Amino acid sequence: MLGPLVAACGIAVPMMSGRGLGHTGGTLDKLEAIPGFRTNLSLAEAKAQVQKLGCALIGQTAEIAPADRKLYALRDVTATVESIPLIAASIMSKKLAEGLNGLVLDVKNGSGAFLPEVARGLELAKTMIALGEDRGCPTIALITAMDRPLGRACGNVLETEEAILALRGEGPPDLLEVTYALGVEMLLQGGIEKNTKKARKKLETAIESGLAAEKFEQIIEAQGGNPKTVEDPSVLPQAQAVEVYAAPRTGVVQRVEPRTIGRAIIALGGGRRTVEDTVDPTVGFVITVKPGDKVLEGEPIASVFAKDADGIRTGCDALAQAIVIGDKLTQKPLRLVSHRVTRAGVEELG
Repeated sequence: MLGPLVAACGIAVPMMSGRGLGHTGGTLDKLEAIPGFRTNLSLAEAKAQVQKLGCALIGQTAEIAPADRKLYALRDVTATVESIPLIAASIMSKKLAEGLNGLVLDVKNGSGAFLPEVARGLELAKTMIALGEDRGCPTIALITAMDRPLGRACGNVLETEEAILALRGEGPPDLLEVTYALGVEMLLQGGIEKNTKKARKKLETAIESGLAAEKFEQIIEAQGGNPKTVEDPSVLPQAQAVEVYAAPRTGVVQRVEPRTIGRAIIALGGGRRTVEDTVDPTVGFVITVKPGDKVLEGEPIASVFAKDADGIRTGCDALAQAIVIGDKLTQKPLRLVSHRVTRAGVEELG
């Protein structure tokens, strides 16, 4: 949702993304859940679209970062996903190939991140900032929480639908909070606004006025997708089987473990074990509880989306492992946005 939102505020956003990697989902897989959506635009098509609409949502092609396109897939199947030099090179090769004059990075922290420890996340952020600054591209990174899923949806179609609802002003508060934090940095860096408060207000207005949703509709249509998806997300592919998951006991949600959820989506067919695997975009979870929430035994706390009854069983088993309920909260969740990293150093956010 960030690209269309910021583009609606006047920033040009050539957004190059990747596919699912390890236990995490990929932006391209989510976009391609929209019927007809093309992410393999040519360089000429991407340039023309950014000039016309202010945003293009694309992947690596033979023209743009072609080496990373192969390395990205290889990392997934050679257990080198967590290598800081390879992560930094992969991300920055794509970003710098876009000819940016400013870059804002979202670096994840917590049990679901490739680099769970905050020190490692800060090391990655500093590495990428140094690469950007060396190439004349001012770069900022925010460290954001991934010790639980962001938002409620987990899975390609489900997350795409959630992003659309968020652009229409109906998104979960935590998803909006992280998106606004990143968007504020982009508006400040692009010179659209001069202070954080005005930048935040501009982003909120873009959603409240419908401009952000309209921008995404335009992008979808330009890239071959069905623009009616924004008005009616039910045109997205739908899972064959859906089952509600109830709390097994009364208590407090202690953890919602994102790695377990991510691996379960792969087991359901929503991710890749090998480079050649096809992805079922419809499978996944909607989880309505967060760490610290009180629940009653039998209360619906999630839903499983699968292709058959076996998938439902797999999904319910995964939720039983991922959602840990106890007598009290034993570990405080991480701050949604904990650090701001620039060339000048690290600022811990209060």
